[in-house]
Amino acid sequence: MQDSLHDDEAIKGAVRQNYGSVARAGLSSEHAGMRSIAQAFGYTVEELAAIPAASNMGLSCGNPVALASLRPGETVVDLGSGGGLDVFLASRAVGPEGHAIGIDMTPDMVALARRNAAQHGYTNVRFHLAELEATPLPADSVDCVLSNCVLNLCPDKPAALREVFRMLKPGGRVAISDIALKQALPAPIAREIAAWTGCIAGAQLISDLERALDDAGFVDVFVQDSGADLNAYRDGGHAACCGPAAETTEPAEVAPSACCTPAPAGASACCAPPAATPTPCAPADAAGSPDFHASMGALLDSFDVNAYAASVKVYARKPE
Repeated sequence: MQDSLHDDEAIKGAVRQNYGSVARAGLSSEHAGMRSIAQAFGYTVEELAAIPAASNMGLSCGNPVALASLRPGETVVDLGSGGGLDVFLASRAVGPEGHAIGIDMTPDMVALARRNAAQHGYTNVRFHLAELEATPLPADSVDCVLSNCVLNLCPDKPAALREVFRMLKPGGRVAISDIALKQALPAPIAREIAAWTGCIAGAQLISDLERALDDAGFVDVFVQDSGADLNAYRDGGHAACCGPAAETTEPAEVAPSACCTPAPAGASACCAPPAATPTPCAPADAAGSPDFHASMGALLDSFDVNAYAASVKVYARKPE
């Protein structure tokens, strides 16, 4: 799989497979670990309680809606909308006269988001199956573009940013939460496809991200390290596994998290103490796809992620 990092279509295929697996896994804010991940990256208890529980699957690296200063009546687009978490929060901010639109390239995610919207009666949201580099939205039609830990997954970031610029109205703004690099990754990590689908290997250096936004035509570019601990993914995944996922869920029914060492007698594999030298491995779901949080846990056990990467807040504006 290492060679596939040089093949854009192979990367997209791996991302679809990985995040399709997450969409099918049944994770939600009812799992303590998924709540803890969202809260670690800036969501409040009240925000999580106000939206469909199944829209939060522990995939965020920030809260872009909090950065966006959305106003009633605006049209907002979330690129890589997943189960709809930020779309549903944005829909509340723009109100019934506004529109909140999600774009995602993973069919399982779009299907999940549409189910969440239908089951909870949202009338000002819609979701499209499309890639970031080619959305179905008209030029100059959007007030604000959001994205949450997705730009790093896109192999052709300049094309994605040009598409964002195209769809924004003059004066429109970008509010993005993403992973960016403080320094180049160790070579073995940078070559791992699991590190790409885990939002690390595809991340840009902070300076390169700023330059890419400038090159796309944006002004007032602002990229700031949020200071969040990226190990929240590992800790939250472990919490979802090794503690009751929800008050009504038996521990045996919870999908295992990072579990690359044999368990002591009588313990679940995922609750076993970590090996001295963790092995990147992960259980698979029923369709044979790697478990996202297991893969992330194994990856984050293998190096000091906070020394190399950061959750960043990104703001930029299309000139008037």
